[in-house]
Amino acid sequence: MQTAEGGLREQHKAQRRARILDATRELLRDSPESVLGTERIAERAEVAPATVYNLIGPREKIWEALAAGFMDELERRLALLGAGDPREVVRSTVRLFVEDPVVSRRLVREWAKSGLVLDRSPLTQLRRAMAEAQTQGILRADIRTDALAAAVGTSCVGALHQWVAALIDDDRFLARALFALDVVLAAAAADPHRDRLLAPLRTRGTS
Repeated sequence: MQTAEGGLREQHKAQRRARILDATRELLRDSPESVLGTERIAERAEVAPATVYNLIGPREKIWEALAAGFMDELERRLALLGAGDPREVVRSTVRLFVEDPVVSRRLVREWAKSGLVLDRSPLTQLRRAMAEAQTQGILRADIRTDALAAAVGTSCVGALHQWVAALIDDDRFLARALFALDVVLAAAAADPHRDRLLAPLRTRGTS
């Protein structure tokens, strides 16, 4: 059983860790292309450099921690929405990236495992939403819904990297992510719902 002292110690550690990550985000926004150093982060967070290393780790771990914070926030937003609408899952994911573009772009560029940034929250919610649509008879019963979600996730990662490279703007990022979802839904549609799920593809391109 955790003592009151131990609980307070853990609370203080969590607060300092949050302060370090907030300081990192602030530094990125202030100087988008600057090199992130432990000493600069520690100075902004008002902690010792050793504290940054002990509570988070070296630079790669800092990116990983920023990504985890991103996914925590996305998970919170998606939980409020529920898992019923895959389009809202995609919209919420894109919206979170574009709300803080400097940090999002540096995170994707610098984190060696950035391809996993969509692995947790959005894919979990997409799987649930696809499974629910299948249960309702909207999608065919012979389709693996986890494979559908994975296909959408792969396409969204591609659109994300195009956005990070400034090859597409915010609106096109969202449009391409939704287009990938609509293609998958239309391909897996049960007969009574095929025309409805094909409709977005008839009225919208990929641009």
